[in-house]
Amino acid sequence: MLTKKISKNDAKKIIKWKYEPPYDFYNMDGPEDSFQEMLQYKAVFNGDDLIGFYCVGQFAQVPIGRDIGSYPDVEDLLDLGFGMNPELTGKGLGFTFISFIISELQEKYNLNKIRLTVAEFNKRAITLYEKLGFETQTSFIANDTTFLVMIKKL
Repeated sequence: MLTKKISKNDAKKIIKWKYEPPYDFYNMDGPEDSFQEMLQYKAVFNGDDLIGFYCVGQFAQVPIGRDIGSYPDVEDLLDLGFGMNPELTGKGLGFTFISFIISELQEKYNLNKIRLTVAEFNKRAITLYEKLGFETQTSFIANDTTFLVMIKKL
């Protein structure tokens, strides 16, 4: 796998990705807003195949969670958000995908902790994150959805 700054073409492809229910919660809305933000992300490739993306910092936080203080500043911690091509989800590829991203970020930033946010209904993802060593720190509700904030110590 390799990463590179997301191109406009890659961003257009990702915005069109459609996940099956209940994961359709993660479908992009407001294409222009999503597109502009996505240009700050990194694309993840396996050979020539676009398999996913990731973002860090405030881009990885749920705005309402940030507004209510669910993301306290912690030294040597980076917020991480990501998405995988819906054609690849549920096939046991997530562990390798996320491990690759974490390894790249740890090398780049020399981190002690990584934090992510996940919708509580997404049990499949939560199980994976726990296998990767993430632990739930707090939760909050935004737009009738409960989110868990999880941290992995590196």
